[in-house]
Amino acid sequence: RYLVARDPIGVVPLYMGWDEDGRLHVASELKALVGVCATVREFPPGHLLDSARGPEPEPYHAWTWTDYETVAGAPGGAPEIRAGLEEAVHRQLMSDVPYGVLLSGGLDSSIIAALTARYAAHRVEDDDRSEAWWPRLHSFSIGLDGSPDLAVAAEVAEYLGTVHHGFTFTVQEGLDALRDVIHHLETYDVTTIRAGTPMYLLARRIRAMGIKMVLSGEGADEVFGGYLYFHRAPDAAAFHAETVRKIERLHLYDCLRANKAMAAWGIEARVPFLDLEFLDRAMSVDPAVKMVGPDGVEKRVLREAFADLLPDVVLHRQKEQFSDGVGYGWIDSLKAHAESRVTPAQMAQAATRFPHNPPTTAEAWYYRSIFEELFPVASAAACVPGGDSVACSTPEALAWSEELRGLADPSGRAVKGVHQDAW
Repeated sequence: RYLVARDPIGVVPLYMGWDEDGRLHVASELKALVGVCATVREFPPGHLLDSARGPEPEPYHAWTWTDYETVAGAPGGAPEIRAGLEEAVHRQLMSDVPYGVLLSGGLDSSIIAALTARYAAHRVEDDDRSEAWWPRLHSFSIGLDGSPDLAVAAEVAEYLGTVHHGFTFTVQEGLDALRDVIHHLETYDVTTIRAGTPMYLLARRIRAMGIKMVLSGEGADEVFGGYLYFHRAPDAAAFHAETVRKIERLHLYDCLRANKAMAAWGIEARVPFLDLEFLDRAMSVDPAVKMVGPDGVEKRVLREAFADLLPDVVLHRQKEQFSDGVGYGWIDSLKAHAESRVTPAQMAQAATRFPHNPPTTAEAWYYRSIFEELFPVASAAACVPGGDSVACSTPEALAWSEELRGLADPSGRAVKGVHQDAW
């Protein structure tokens, strides 16, 4: 008898496959199964496979807050969010290896860095009684020269008192790394590769400094509706339904990116916003308190909860997706690079060559072609999500407005009238 299980969110990747003799294989990386298995698929989050019960994974976990009716009008707000995240960060800091924080200069990573800085001087393993053997908190950011993220991250780090390391990369370095990024991230999703490439380059530099664990801000935008398209949510019920969809699909996108980009260099990424106790608390408050307010600012309850810990430069900063924040020239260069290598004739045959999730842009075609070379098993492509997206939306959210349906890029800059530097 054997048991195989995956965490409820899918923070850690897991795949399953069967060889030609029907034997089951399980691995945390898709590449471990390709070449051994005839078919592969993702092991679903929150599921358990018990060989004594049958060959298929069964759910072992269920959320209590997925239905809007269960949370509409519920009590709680900024104080509960604050207390819950403080506890989550404290729990996540149990470590016997050197650690740091990823600090992009956005609201989410700045909150995690601020809370970590409060606890970093002592060892949480003995209830903060002894001093930490790694006494100064190190923070890390990356971007193109002159990127928005690098400048703000440096200001936040100075405010918090972290030992900050701001790294730059060139467009050519990013382009040269694309094949390795797709190999390690095991995806052809456009947004994941756009953001995963600088994260992969950052991980290499962090590992060279001896850091083996980092805390990161993934999950906050899903829980609190931080993506700019949430400005178009028609009501609290639609807002909540979209946050639930985003959380349920995190394992396909941001969790996959953070885990695999860091793990490629032997670093563990921890995500306090997805701590299960905190998630239950944050998703059980009235969704109306999370919605964009009259001031037009997203994640207002989160900003209110941590207003005393952050400088104004980040407290009032608009949401910037990581792939945008590293420098607007990054996405523009990726598009141009792909368009110079993919012909109109190839695009015309996209649905024939790639019948599952056929690419609709040259950039998507380019990533998909590399993925197919690295993962030639036909079922591997089905492990990657598809569907239209604007500013990281789910396909379902495009029904909110005609404007969203008319847009064609997952970048936050696609949301006209919301992003201050929209295309």
